[in-house]
Amino acid sequence: MNASLLNPFNITYPTAVQTSLPSQALQARFDPSGQYVATARNDGSAVIWDLQTHAAVRWLEGHVKGVTSVDWSRHSRFVLTGSKDWNVIVWDLASEIDPPQRKATIRFDAPVTSASFHPKNSQIILALLSTGEAYLVDLRKQHRGRVELFEVQDESDEEAQMSAPRSDMTVARFDPTGKHIFVGTSLGHILVFNTRTKSMVARHKVSGAGIMRGLDFAKSGRRLVTNSSDRTLRQFNLPTYPPPNDAREYIEVELEPTHRFNDPISRAAWHAMSFSPDGEWLAGGAADPATHKIYIWDISNDGQFASTLDGGREPLVHVHWHPTKPSICSTTKEGNVLIWHCPTPERWGAFAGGFEEVDENVEYEEREDEFDIEDESEIALRKMKAEEEEIDILSGVDTGAQQENQRGPTNGDDDEETTWATEDPDEDEDGWRMKLWMEDDDLMM
Repeated sequence: MNASLLNPFNITYPTAVQTSLPSQALQARFDPSGQYVATARNDGSAVIWDLQTHAAVRWLEGHVKGVTSVDWSRHSRFVLTGSKDWNVIVWDLASEIDPPQRKATIRFDAPVTSASFHPKNSQIILALLSTGEAYLVDLRKQHRGRVELFEVQDESDEEAQMSAPRSDMTVARFDPTGKHIFVGTSLGHILVFNTRTKSMVARHKVSGAGIMRGLDFAKSGRRLVTNSSDRTLRQFNLPTYPPPNDAREYIEVELEPTHRFNDPISRAAWHAMSFSPDGEWLAGGAADPATHKIYIWDISNDGQFASTLDGGREPLVHVHWHPTKPSICSTTKEGNVLIWHCPTPERWGAFAGGFEEVDENVEYEEREDEFDIEDESEIALRKMKAEEEEIDILSGVDTGAQQENQRGPTNGDDDEETTWATEDPDEDEDGWRMKLWMEDDDLMM
């Protein structure tokens, strides 16, 4: 059997705009199922769009200032919104009221720059404030608390640290496993924290990077791409981090990028970047004030430049890749969300094994026995023999790589970090369904 039919991650990159959603959005993100898009708006609301109908199906209205970030739980039941009004709200899309019920509201002491769910438990939340502070909030009963993440300072450099400017945290992300938190700083460092102990386990210097402005991971969790103030995207292969110890020791290693990506002509900065589901493509949204451009690089081909997607004259502010398909959603400065796809021509030859496509009309030659009536008993006997034959559905498929792409990183699933994160599970179970409100206010399952 054709292996490409079995592997949904054997994809390319999108090339054309499929539709535009007039959402007045600042940011847009696909949900893990790829069926919905959540958009953050400057009026304090967030909107859930159905990609099949291109209609807004839920309005999340609860903030009094602009929403700065939006995130989905692993099975799309919960949506998180962070805002300039100092609040983070967790919404339950399974509720039968509109707007949906608030599962939790978390208030901080400054505007929220970004917020995200733990990959394995939506009750664990990472928040970054505009004041340069990062907090890990745990809403579980046994672990309830709020802990600020602190960068460890060398005791030998105390005097130098007192005179030097404080390093602000400018971006914070969970890695795909949820075991570590990666934080970028204003001095060009990447700090790595253990999620369970909240202790720093590594500090990486990135030479010449400047202020860290963005982080994104390949689904495997072993590759990281950074966006910094020097207008260069860098990809790194991450080392294996040791478990935290009682002495709170950490490693300090300078990371060397495997690839550098930039715009050699206009030297444009970057607003956002996103890996494809299989990690073989990287999309970078250019901060061009006059055009809407997305650059695509082929990671599997030594990071070669592949194409530029032109979305018109509305400047780009955010970009996010679909979790399973060659599709991208990009947000314009005017608030429109462009859904990019990869147009594929219809292949009529796929409908029948003996079907052939021709470029021009040809005379058809009928076989002598083509329309002969066959005895029904012979047809039934032939079907029974066909059903008894064993079918090899795994031939030519790397099952290990396929499972990793489908489930993400699997190393150490039974270790202490994963056990800690899942010991008090949330209600985000697979198989739930969103209640959709129609115009006549009737509830539709």
